[in-house]
Amino acid sequence: MTVKDKIGLRIDSYLAEELNLSRSKVQKLIKEKLVLVNGKEVSSSYNVKLDDEIEVNDDLNYDINVEPEDIKLDIVYEDDDLLVINKPSGMVVHPAPGHYTGTLVNALLFYLNKEATTNMRPGIVHRLDKDTSGLMLVAKNDEILDKLSNMISKKEVERKYLAIVDGLIKHDTGTIDAPIGRDINDRQKMAVTDQNAKEAITHFKVLERFKNNTLIECVLETGRTHQIRVHLAYIGYPVTNDPAYNRKKSTEFGQMLHSYSIKFKHPKTNKELAFTVEVPKEFNNKLEELREAL
Repeated sequence: MTVKDKIGLRIDSYLAEELNLSRSKVQKLIKEKLVLVNGKEVSSSYNVKLDDEIEVNDDLNYDINVEPEDIKLDIVYEDDDLLVINKPSGMVVHPAPGHYTGTLVNALLFYLNKEATTNMRPGIVHRLDKDTSGLMLVAKNDEILDKLSNMISKKEVERKYLAIVDGLIKHDTGTIDAPIGRDINDRQKMAVTDQNAKEAITHFKVLERFKNNTLIECVLETGRTHQIRVHLAYIGYPVTNDPAYNRKKSTEFGQMLHSYSIKFKHPKTNKELAFTVEVPKEFNNKLEELREAL
């Protein structure tokens, strides 16, 4: 959430009001390091400043009323049962503490002419990180939501990503098989770990090599939070411009990661559907910059 008014309030008072929580509950969140201001831990007595970026662990569940918002959607395909959407980088998928408006869910409620809801993920079959762009599946009803979710769990939906990474990957293909769980040192991040972790498998193929970067295609066998970003950083080739998992300074655009292809059989008709979308202009500009430097 970006602070626009109520400047100077203690952060525990500010969040208690914004999140409709008790002040003691907010103080506990701060003590447990689940609240960050501009990426850093603060005390409960911190006074909020103009344009502070406040993050609260989005695993927490609050009874939030999500309102429809007239936000333009880039719809690649639509029928009576589902949508395929090209999500822009920078759009949060579902509301969470710090992001109650401007999300894909807000936009979908408006587009589908639905009323406000407390459901944080109506129709959302799978998610993309805020700064990851590209194709997403959205169900229009609960029956299709269940069927598509089941298809993803059975690996019957093929999703391909393009990523620019730092460093030169020497192997033409590879598989990263390393379990992912919450980072014990930073609950806002994920990590390869054997503690409370789940199986995570990412396949990659080199498409183009540059001076100090590599363009790769990634295929997910599992769908863990931040999986591609965590895996690539783990093997020493972090996604270029990744603000969380790349130690280099990043620009506002975020990580160079794009969900460019999706293929699946329609859950009702069984007809095979396949879609691809071009990378965002910022991603393409980075590719051109890397090619010119060769």
